[in-house]
Parts: sequence; structure tokens; C-alpha cells
Amino acid sequence: MAYKWCGHFDNEGKNYVITTPDTPRHWYNYLYNDEYITFTSQVGFGEGFAQDKMGRRIPLVVNRNFFLCEDDYWSLAGLPIGYGYTDYSCTHTAGWSVIALKYKDISSKVRIFVPNTGHMEIWSITLKNQSDRTRKLSLVAYAKTDIDAPYKPQGYNIARGSAFKDKNCVYGFFYTQFNTERNIPIYGYMSSSESIKGYDSRRTAFIGAYNDDQRPKALEETKGCTNSDCMVEKLCLALENSVTLKPGEEKTIHYVVGLAFGEEKIITPKDKWVQQQFAAMADKYEDRLRRIKIKTPWENFDNLINGWMVYATDMGSRWARVRHNGYRDMCQDTDGLSVLNPELAWERIKRVLSYQYENGYAPRTIIDGELKDRKFSDNTVWLTYTVYSCIKELNKPELLHEQVPFNNGTSASVYEHIKRSVEFLFNFTGLYGLIRIWGGDWNDCINFAGLEGKGVSVWLSIAWCAAAKQLCELAGMLGYEQDKKDYTEKYHIMRDRIDEHGWDGEYYMYARTDEDITMGSHTQEEGKIFLNPQIWAVFAGLDKDDRHIKSMDMAEKLLQSPEGILLSAPAYTRQYHYIGSMAEKPGGVQDNGGVYLHPAAWKLAADSLLKRNDKVEENLKKMLPFDQTYYPTKGEPYCMFNCYYLDYHGYRGGTPGQSWRTGTNAWLLQSTVKYIFGLVPEPEGLKLNPCPPPSWKECSITKLFRGCTYNIKYIQKGKGHNNRITRILMNGKETRFKDNTIPPVEGATLDIVVYLEN
Repeated sequence: MAYKWCGHFDNEGKNYVITTPDTPRHWYNYLYNDEYITFTSQVGFGEGFAQDKMGRRIPLVVNRNFFLCEDDYWSLAGLPIGYGYTDYSCTHTAGWSVIALKYKDISSKVRIFVPNTGHMEIWSITLKNQSDRTRKLSLVAYAKTDIDAPYKPQGYNIARGSAFKDKNCVYGFFYTQFNTERNIPIYGYMSSSESIKGYDSRRTAFIGAYNDDQRPKALEETKGCTNSDCMVEKLCLALENSVTLKPGEEKTIHYVVGLAFGEEKIITPKDKWVQQQFAAMADKYEDRLRRIKIKTPWENFDNLINGWMVYATDMGSRWARVRHNGYRDMCQDTDGLSVLNPELAWERIKRVLSYQYENGYAPRTIIDGELKDRKFSDNTVWLTYTVYSCIKELNKPELLHEQVPFNNGTSASVYEHIKRSVEFLFNFTGLYGLIRIWGGDWNDCINFAGLEGKGVSVWLSIAWCAAAKQLCELAGMLGYEQDKKDYTEKYHIMRDRIDEHGWDGEYYMYARTDEDITMGSHTQEEGKIFLNPQIWAVFAGLDKDDRHIKSMDMAEKLLQSPEGILLSAPAYTRQYHYIGSMAEKPGGVQDNGGVYLHPAAWKLAADSLLKRNDKVEENLKKMLPFDQTYYPTKGEPYCMFNCYYLDYHGYRGGTPGQSWRTGTNAWLLQSTVKYIFGLVPEPEGLKLNPCPPPSWKECSITKLFRGCTYNIKYIQKGKGHNNRITRILMNGKETRFKDNTIPPVEGATLDIVVYLEN
């Protein structure tokens, strides 16, 4: 059953306007720069933290709230639900969020954003008196903080807090490691653009021992702050400002919640400075969002791709899955970023390369000041794909000569980095000469299959073939003919091993364990087939006897479900010691036979390459978060999820897993642009190789590519699978292009109409 609709896209999809605080769950927006990230829901709930280059984190904001006090007090964030607020809305936009409401004839707007630089978030609170009398109010801004969290393992707290009244600031002072191996003094602070009436730095003084963030004891008793200092107990950051408003008068007060590495670095926000910071941030995202624009018969899909998938991909490229700095995650999201901003993607992949080991291996994550391998074998394979995508988009193979350090400080060219990656995995083999699965590959939860070093991943061996093919092409672009020859031979060696030891008769297996138990084989009672090897066989060109086609046929037959494509089937129903935590999950949950949307986005690309237009349409519809046909979704309609739960999961049936922090975003963007619309970068220009859904009789895409603006419109003339290009009109004139590849013209706009038939 569909839930009540809670909002709508606005401003050509750039905004999503939530019209009730009572959404089925928190609907988030993520706000970030390279140093700090925060998120907020439609009621202001969220967290924010700073991070250094080695993943050390300072949890500056654990929650936030904004209160207005008169005879009583109320929250400007829309809580508690049902309190009597009117004119409520929350507008999420790329880069900022605004929560607006009205209560007791006072209208309020709370804007939250993160500037382009700095360890901070900025709140701007605007109040307007809509009554016919003068109102004397107290505005209280509050941030729950865990800046004293570094002391938790020791069981004691040496943080302290007070106020710098000349800076309109409340602060907490603490020591921790950040950008250094030794503890350094840091201030976590909240400052105001106006003189402060009161402050609180001690949580028990403001919240109380038994109250909560919605019912601060200080507001219940005094309708304001208590001016509390803090000494070796839990901190908070709260400021009180007096606000007097005549009838019809409006006033804005700004707050910075940030970190300062010295008292003199604390920022007191003035209106002009805040507006400059906001404008610079808005300009940045306006530039990043203008580079791709699609138009299809599905308006909400256009809104999703044009704004939100671009924004989420940009976020993931820098912040991975947020909860940790996943190596493969940064690679994949940066790969997706390359389709619209290859220059930024290139800078980001060089950063990712700098964490690689000198031998070619790569860690699973960078967190808490350490590289953590966690015995995963696949992380390094993703490097080649991203480097390849950037070079193809930019057509600048000379960039491969740029020097980038390894994690031990030695340096090599970008080309040498990816060559070592490919070479490492070719030699990192177990049974039958296939690549070891060790403690996990892309599927983190197959974490017991190869700990003895014998178990192998058929999927990773296939994925390696895709990387080797790309390395060969890059070697050819540089004139490295011996490398091209060597890795072409190694590609064929690995492909033959896969075909001999990874083919199950009708499709590819997933893995062989240390005990040589097959996973993804018809010989097993559970886990007979996995989706990923079938998809990646298409990417890797495993076309012996059309096996890549046969295996995709079997994936459709055995894995397609009313809810979407399953990751594996049948789901495991009991624990298997040789598999790992995948088999410990309930059947149909996530990677254990569930609808996992990240590989579903891969499948869009594979189906497009195989020209299966109807499958592209079917699977795309089942993925979309705003479509109530298949799911009551209940999550954000403007971003993607990692998974959907199946109908037999009871109350969770049809509902999504986590939002935002998933590779689905970047891969949906990439699959849409590069595979469905078929904009393939080649040295000569942009090659057209589309596979549009049959119902898209007309669709268009604008892409900025090598200094040229391409406006491309597809018109399907026939019925069914219209993939054959019969005519191309450029700027109104019929034009022929070799291999349907259209060269860029620097500074020009090319208006292109493409006719498709079956």
C-alpha cells in the first residue's frame, strides 16, 4: 500500500520540497566540503564531523535543534509532530536545506549549509513577526556534540567548556590527533552574528540529567540558557540571543558551528561574510550540476538524474559511504563522476591512488588514522576503471605520466600505479589459477570463503579481465606495445581459466571456497546463481560460445522477480561456515538473495550493451525511488538506496535500506549517460551507442564534453528495440560521422538529432 505523498520536486528538480515533518522516516540531505560533512533531515536531525586525510574524525555535531522562547518555547525544526505548526516545509537542495514553519504568528526559516572550505556548518535563522504586536523573544541554537569522544576509551573526560563573550561564542576545549600523530589543542565552538544573552557548555545544565534534546531542562525552567561552564564532563554548545520584532519586522541571525585550531581562529559570522560563503557554495554546485541534463517522458527520472544523482555522486566520490572511507567506493563513485566532471574526477582518483600499496594492493578503508586492509581482495581492481574513464573523457593520455605517491611515500606514474594493480591481482591466485577471494571481494559478506588463501572469486577474476582490457588500451595510447602485448596474453590466460573452472554449464559461478565448494552453482541447494558474474562477463568480453549472452539469459530466468532483479538465488536459509555473514542474514535481505540496487544499476549497463531495451526499461522502473508501482518505498524520493526488502519480510516488505550512502547513485548516473543514452568517449569525439527504453519515443541529453556542448535528441521511429542509427542531423543538416562518433568543437554548441530504428 502506498503511503501518503510527502512532497514534490521543484525548480526543474533542483529542489525537493517536503510538505510534512511526519515522513515515514527521516528524509536526509548531505552537505559537505573536502574537510567536513554533515547531514540533516526534514526536522533538523543529523550529524556532522570533520575528517583529516587519514580518516581521523572529530564528531562536532551529533544532533541539532533551534528553539524560540516567549511564554513557552517551541522548536523551529518541526518537532514534536502534531504540535500545531502551520506552513511547514523543508526544501532540500544541492548544498543546503531550509526548514520553514509558522507558530504563534512567528514565521521562521532555518537554513543549514557547509561552506566550500573549513571544518564547519553555518546556520542562518530568519524570524518574522506576523502578529500586530511587538514580540520579545529568545532564540536558542543548540548542538549536541561529541568533540570529547576521544576520551571515551579511557573512561575519563578532561574536556572543558565556557564562552568567549567578545566573540559571541560558546566553546568546548579538548585535545586529540588531527592531521598529526600527537594530540593538539582544538576548540569546538558555536558563534553568533549577534551579541549573546546566554550560553551553555555543560550538557546537564542545558538538557538536564533526564531530559532530552527536544525538552531541554533549561528552557522548561528559565526559557533560556543558564550560562554554564563545563569541567571534565559532557559538553554541549548552546547560545541564546534576544530578538525584539515589531509587527511585520524580520531579522536574521547567523551561527557557525565549527572547529578552531587556536582561539584566534574562531570565526564570528557577520552577515556579509555568511552571504559570501553561501554564494560561493551555491555557485560551485550550480557549475557541477549544469554539465549533464536529460529529458525523457519520465519527468521525475529527469529530476532525479539532473540534480540529485549528480550531487550524490559528487559527495560519494569524496566521502565514499560516509560511515567509512571505502576504497572501492571512492573509486566507483569517482568513475561515475568522470562522466560529467572528469577534471575533478582526475584530481580525486589521484588522491585515492596515494593510499595504494607499492606492490599494487589497496586497502579496504582509511579510518581512525590507519589503512585497514581487512583481507579484502578486490579494492585495487577498481583503480584501472576510474583512471581509464577519466583518460577517455579528457582524451589526455599524457596525464598517465603524472607522479603520485604510494602510501609509503615512494612515487610512480599513474600508469605504473594501475599496472601494478593489474599485475598484483594476476599473481594473487589460488585454486585453478583464479584470483583469491581471501576475506571478501565486492561482496563484503563472503568473508570466510578464502581465509586460507586457496578460495577464489570467479567474479573478481572476471572483473580483472575487464581491468586488463582497459590497461591494454591505455598502454596502446602511450605507445607501450610490449605492455599491451603482455597483458593481452595475460587476459587470455585468465579468461581461459575462468571458462574452464568458473563456468557452470549455463552461467558463471561466483566463487570456489578454500575447500573447493562451489558458490553460485547448480550443484548447490542454496545460492545456485549470483548476478554479478553474469553482468561482468559482458563488461569483460567473455564471449566464448556467446557465454556472456547465455549467462545473462539465465540471470533473467532465475533472478528476475516482481520486486526487481535478485542478487542471488535461492537465498541461504542457514549458516554455512565456509561462506560468512552473507549466509547469516535473513533470506532475501541485501546480498543474501535480495534486491540489491548497486548491481541492478550495473545490469542497466550490461543490458544496454546487449541492446535489451525492454529489460533496461523493466529494471529501471523497478529501481526508481519515487515510483509506487512496485514499492511503497517510504524513503527519500530524490535519492537511491542500497536495497529493497522483499514482500515476505513482513512490515519491511518493499521498504528500502539505507539512502545516499550507496554506489547505486553513481552507477545509475553512469549507466544512464554512458549506456542508456550511449555517450561513449573516444579519442575522436563522442560516440553514440544508445539503448533507450521502448517507451521513450523521444528523449534528449545535454553534455559538456571537451569544451563543447552537445545537445542530443533521440527519436525512435520503429517499434521495439530501436538501436540502429539511421540519420543524424547536426545543426539542422544531415551529416554522416564515422562510427557515429561526433568530434567536439571547442566553445561550440552542437544541436544533434538522431533517428533510431530497429
